[in-house]
Amino acid sequence: MDSSFFSDSDHHYVAPSFLAADFLHIKNEVAWLEHELVDLIHLDVMDGQFVPNISFGLPVIEAINNVTEKPLDVHLMMYRPDYFISAFRTAGADIITVHYEVCEHLHRVVQQIKESGALAGVAINPHTPVTVIDDVLENLDLVLVMSVNPGFGGQKFIGRSLHKIETLKNTIVQRGLSCKIEVDGGVSPANARALVDAGADILVAGSAIFKSADRNKALDLIKNC
Repeated sequence: MDSSFFSDSDHHYVAPSFLAADFLHIKNEVAWLEHELVDLIHLDVMDGQFVPNISFGLPVIEAINNVTEKPLDVHLMMYRPDYFISAFRTAGADIITVHYEVCEHLHRVVQQIKESGALAGVAINPHTPVTVIDDVLENLDLVLVMSVNPGFGGQKFIGRSLHKIETLKNTIVQRGLSCKIEVDGGVSPANARALVDAGADILVAGSAIFKSADRNKALDLIKNC
C-alpha cells in the first residue's frame, strides 16, 4: 500500500474499529467489513501497560488479513512498538500508527515503519498538543487524533478535539503537506459532519457501527455525512 490510496483530497474515509466487533464470530464480522462503504479496517492493539486493557495481537491480525481485501489500519497502543514493526507488517498491516507519548526516538520509528513498506501514522492522546509532532509531520502519512482516552471502546467524544483537528488541518495546508487526519473515539453519525468540516479525513467508528441496531444505516450515515 502506498500513499496514493489517499490521493482523493475531496474524499473522507471510514474505518470501522474491529475492537467493537463480535469476537465469537470474527469471520462473519470480517465478511461484513467487505461492505463497499468500508475503506479501512481499524485494528487497536493494546498491551495492558500503555493503556489499561489488552485486546489482540499478531495472530488475529494475520487471520483477518487472510480473509479480507480491505487495507488494515493498525493502531499500536503499546510500549516499545519499534520492537514489533516488522512483525505487524508481515502479519498484514498496511498502515502502522504509533503513539507520540511512548516513542523517545519518534523520527526513527516513523522511518522504520516506512522502510517496512507500511504507511506511517502517529497518534496523539487528548491531552497532547498537536505542536509536538511539528518536526515529523512532513514524514507522516497520517496523524491520529484521539478524541477519547485510549484503552476502551464506547467512550464519549471529547469536544475539544474539534479545535485540535482544525489547528492540525491549518498547519498541514499552510505547509503544503499531504498528511491525512484520522479521528478515533466517540465518532458517530451525530458528529461525523462536524469532524469532516473541521478537517478530518478518516473517521474511525466502533460502537456507533457495530453496536447499532442497523449497522448498514450507521455506516451509510457516517460515510455520507
